[in-house]
Amino acid sequence: MARRHEPALLGQLDAAAELDRELRDLAAQRDDLRRQVNERSKQVGRLRAAGDTAGAEALMAESRRLGDVEADVARQADDVEADLRELLLRIPNVPSDDAPDGKSEADNVVLRTEGLAPSEYADHQRVPHWEIGATLGILDTEGAAKISGSMFTMLRGLGATVSRGLCQLALDRNADAFEEIRPPSLVTTATLTATGQLPKFADDAYAVERDDLWCIPTAEVPLTSIGRDEVYAEADLPVRLMAFTPCFRREAGSAGRDTRGLLRVHEFDKVEILAYATPSQAPALLDELLERAVATIAALGLTYRLVEICTGDLGQSHHRSIDIEVYAPGTDQWLEVSSVSWFSDYQARRANIRYRPAAGKGTEFVHTLNGSALAVPRVLAALLEVHRRPDGSVAIPEPLWPYTRGARVIPAP
Repeated sequence: MARRHEPALLGQLDAAAELDRELRDLAAQRDDLRRQVNERSKQVGRLRAAGDTAGAEALMAESRRLGDVEADVARQADDVEADLRELLLRIPNVPSDDAPDGKSEADNVVLRTEGLAPSEYADHQRVPHWEIGATLGILDTEGAAKISGSMFTMLRGLGATVSRGLCQLALDRNADAFEEIRPPSLVTTATLTATGQLPKFADDAYAVERDDLWCIPTAEVPLTSIGRDEVYAEADLPVRLMAFTPCFRREAGSAGRDTRGLLRVHEFDKVEILAYATPSQAPALLDELLERAVATIAALGLTYRLVEICTGDLGQSHHRSIDIEVYAPGTDQWLEVSSVSWFSDYQARRANIRYRPAAGKGTEFVHTLNGSALAVPRVLAALLEVHRRPDGSVAIPEPLWPYTRGARVIPAP
């Protein structure tokens, strides 16, 4: 855990170990007191049978006193257990041995880059997508702000059509191996806790407090909890699921960041792919999920690079994580469009998702993995800039043609 380079984290681990010792001591005291109360209850019955009423009454008084002490110790144990659980829920996952060491995002490792070099893009592609979208009449940020406030967007005409087409493309490209799910967009506190968003990242989530529900920040959340409290046969693993859903994020920590256009928004559409696996299946599945996401980005004609996240920049639940970034010439930025991650058994422990090994007894926790097959906003932003033509129109990539009602180009006005 020290590889995460968070000094306070080691203090949290020490505090958790101390709470665990205290809980074990209190539990032992509680159980011993309960044993004494039970013994005295049996003795009271024997004394009454023997006609020793006074002795029985005295023993009953002693039993009540011990019962009061036991109840107090039990309350202490419950309080310590609650404190321990709250602390453990905030402690992150252990990094994979294969995750590169590092203290911050500056230490992340670029694994490979594919496509044009950033210097090779033409001047007509050096226009930011928010200007392109406004000129073409397909991105209406002012209308969205009027309806919902800042950091919401509204796509119109072929902008909305291409956005929908991107999601359908991602679903179709993964339908060969993944079961499509349409999960609820509102989930319980337990569901959001299972994936690690709660309690640590409550400020980033939208809460529906009246009903104790939360808007999902990603389909990873409900898809993971489909398996909550389930036990799978090893032969049934891996389980592969995918979902197209809206995603809601408050972006509480976005102060100072570029929030123009589609770069950082409160609501967006995304296709998620997710798997439950045995520990031995997980590494190959990580590679598969990554290559599936990469193949879609490549098919859209976008320059991309793969970035392995170092230990100091890993997310709360992540064991190992690789980002896909696309180059957007209009803003001269690499934009993260997907994160493909392996969570080991971190989420499965919180959600109690198990499997029964074919050889051996008992059950073990599954490993969970997930990735963005395609998240619309930044992919669409890069697409508008990369495929902009000298006359100001935007060519629609051929893989999207089946979903655009015959349109091949977003025409200039």
